[in-house]
Amino acid sequence: MIPEARLPILALFLLASGCASLSSNSVDTSRQASLLASCHVPLKQQIDALALALLNEQRTPGLVVAVLTADRQRHIYSYGFTDRERRTPLSGDTLFAIGSVTKGFTAESVALVVADGQLRWDDTLGKLLPAERRRLSPDAQQITLLQLATHTAGLPRQMTTLHMFSKLTRYLFSGAPFYDDLDNGEFLDYLHDFVRPEQQAVVYSNLGYAILDYVISQHTGQTPQQIASQQIIAPLRLQHTGYQPEKLPGYLLRAHGHAGDQPKFVRRGQPVPDWRFSGYMVGAAALWSSASDLLTYLDAHLYGSADARLDRAFADATRVRFQQADHDSSALAWLSNHVSGQTIIYQSGFIGGYSSYIGMDVQHKNAIVVLQNSFNWDNVLGHRILVRLAEAETCPSSAAGQQ
Repeated sequence: MIPEARLPILALFLLASGCASLSSNSVDTSRQASLLASCHVPLKQQIDALALALLNEQRTPGLVVAVLTADRQRHIYSYGFTDRERRTPLSGDTLFAIGSVTKGFTAESVALVVADGQLRWDDTLGKLLPAERRRLSPDAQQITLLQLATHTAGLPRQMTTLHMFSKLTRYLFSGAPFYDDLDNGEFLDYLHDFVRPEQQAVVYSNLGYAILDYVISQHTGQTPQQIASQQIIAPLRLQHTGYQPEKLPGYLLRAHGHAGDQPKFVRRGQPVPDWRFSGYMVGAAALWSSASDLLTYLDAHLYGSADARLDRAFADATRVRFQQADHDSSALAWLSNHVSGQTIIYQSGFIGGYSSYIGMDVQHKNAIVVLQNSFNWDNVLGHRILVRLAEAETCPSSAAGQQ
C-alpha cells in the first residue's frame, strides 16, 4: 500500500512530467521580435501564424480566437474542427467546456453577495460554518472568504487521499474525472487536520473553490451558479453560456474534447469524455461557453455593462489583492502578470479535453479569448497577442498592426 504522505509527490509526478502550472503562461521572450511583429504584421496574420502552428503540429483539432481591440472592434478567427471525424467547422458560437474560467463567474457572484451586505470578505469559516466548527482545525477556522476567492488560503489544488489517487490513476489512462470527492462535499474531514503554511502565497486550489461554493450555498440559499446565471449571464445576454450544456443552443455541434498533454497515457488526438459535475465543483469548473460570449463578458469588464451594481462587482473582482513579485499576483479568481512592461489580467481553464484562456490589458483596453478542444498546458497564444497589441500602440504606424 502506498503511504498517504507520498501521494502528493506521486500525483504531481503523474500529472506533471514537464507540464506548466495552471497559473503560468509562456510569452514572447524577445521584446524586439514581438515589437517588430506588432508594427509590421496585421493582427490576423499574427494570430494565423500562432494558431495554424498548433493545428499543423496536431496539438489540437481546432481552436477559436476572439479579440477585442482598443477601438472596441471584435475580431473572431476560427481554425479546424469540432472533432476530426465529423469535421464540423468551429465558429465564434461553438460551445466549449471552459473549466476553471468558471471560477471568475463564481468569484464575481460572491462579489455581488458581498456588495449586498450578506457577507464580508473577512468573514472566516469559523464564523460562516458554526454547525461544522468542531470539524475545523484552528487554522481552518481562520480561513477567510477573500482567501478562498484569491487562492491564498494555503489549501492545495485538491485533497491528496487514496481515493483521489485511485481516481487520478484511472484518469491518466481514460480521461475520466477525478474530482468526485470535492463535488460530493467530502472536504470537511480534510479541514479537520488542516495546517496553514507558514508563508502566504497564491496556490491554485480547486479545493478552495469547492469550499467557497459550499459556503455561499449555505448562507444565501442559492448556489454561486444560480447567482451567476441570474445576475451575470442573463443581463449580459450570454446565450451560449451555461452550466447545463445540453440546454444551450448549438449543443449538438459543440466542440468535442481530445487528449493532448493530458491524460498522460491516452494517445494525443483521441476523444476523451466530457466532465460533468452536479455538486460543489459546479462553481469551480462546470461552465460551458463560446468565444463570442466570453468576448462580450470581457467587453463588459472593460467598457461597462450598463448595470452599475454589476460593474462594481467586476471592478471588485479584478482588483489585485495579493501581490507576488516574481509570480502571478491574485485578484478574485483573476491572476495578474507583468509581461514586457505590460500588465495582463487573465484566467486559464483546463478540463477533460479542453483548454481555455481569457485575458485583458486594462490599460490599453484589449482583450482576448482562446478556446481549444484539446488539453494543452502550453496555453501561450493569449498572452502573446495581448503583449503585441499593447506594443503595437507605440509604433509610428500602429494602425498597420490592427488590420
